[in-house]
Amino acid sequence: MKTTIRLVGLLAVLLFAWYLLADRQTPFTSNARVKAVITPIVPQVSGIVTEISAANGEFVTPGTVLARIDQRPYEIARDRAQAELQNALQQIGAGSAQVEGAQAKVSRAAADLENIRLQTARVFEMEKKGLVAAARGDDARARLAEAESTLTGAEADLDRAREQLGPAGEDNPGVRQALAALADAELKLEWTALHAPAAGVVSNLDIAPGAYAAAGKPLMTFVDSENVWIEAYMTENNLGLMSPGDRAEIVLDIHPGRVFEGRVESFSGAASVGSKGSDGLSSPPRNSGWMRDPQRFPVRIVMPGYEKAEIGDDISLQLNGQADVIVYTGRNALLNLAGKWYIRLASWLSYAY
Repeated sequence: MKTTIRLVGLLAVLLFAWYLLADRQTPFTSNARVKAVITPIVPQVSGIVTEISAANGEFVTPGTVLARIDQRPYEIARDRAQAELQNALQQIGAGSAQVEGAQAKVSRAAADLENIRLQTARVFEMEKKGLVAAARGDDARARLAEAESTLTGAEADLDRAREQLGPAGEDNPGVRQALAALADAELKLEWTALHAPAAGVVSNLDIAPGAYAAAGKPLMTFVDSENVWIEAYMTENNLGLMSPGDRAEIVLDIHPGRVFEGRVESFSGAASVGSKGSDGLSSPPRNSGWMRDPQRFPVRIVMPGYEKAEIGDDISLQLNGQADVIVYTGRNALLNLAGKWYIRLASWLSYAY
């Protein structure tokens, strides 16, 4: 009996010592969530929705048209602006076709450039984090440079068309006002098509053709499927030895029995102590226990293999899905081995919860 008590006591001491060391060397948390960049799809013009091109939960590629707003009022506004430009040019005895065509090209090139900037900005952000290959970043830079060059060429053509009007035509206030009105009308017509800013999934789609789209009010939500990370809520003790670049292993509840590679990308500098995060800071979910409830801070864990499609095409992530995370902060072989087995045990236990 005494031997059993001693063994139990020794085991308890060893477990407590392992807990204290592992809490710093190989911190583990089951308080983690899948996060992604969320983009509300907000129209910049108002009107009746005439087309919904994507279904709720559908995966779309960058630039895909998600919805269209009735173009007719904006086509009428464009035609009116073209007529006003023709009238202004006729009053000074100049031709208008070349100027109109050049202005339309500028408006179209400007809209295309803005769409490409939105798409490539996400690629550049992921390239900085090492989540995409350098070739993809180079391709994005080439696309951006090509779009900028197209706009520069269109603007040069417009300048030449204006020069052909002569000094009186170029400086004529009526012509300048008509050109500005035509540019505005062309741009608003481009805005009637809502495009996907990146590769991702359409969510919260609860409208149908015939609904009214108000400028500035979201029609649907877009979830970026490439810029995905795990937000692990770690205690202050966990953070003591942790640094960006540390290797991590992740278990996703949606994929029980599997362990995925990750690395620490960044830390949050603050966390809210309120339940609603009214101060604008992150407010991690709290776990209750027999000791004082520790303050937790979000740690961003990225999964490079996910973005590079190296961990299998069958992998899918649900926004705010739950995960278990362990971080290896040092080279203690014994603690790293124990942590490795512990996270794998957690992966199999995730079948049950």
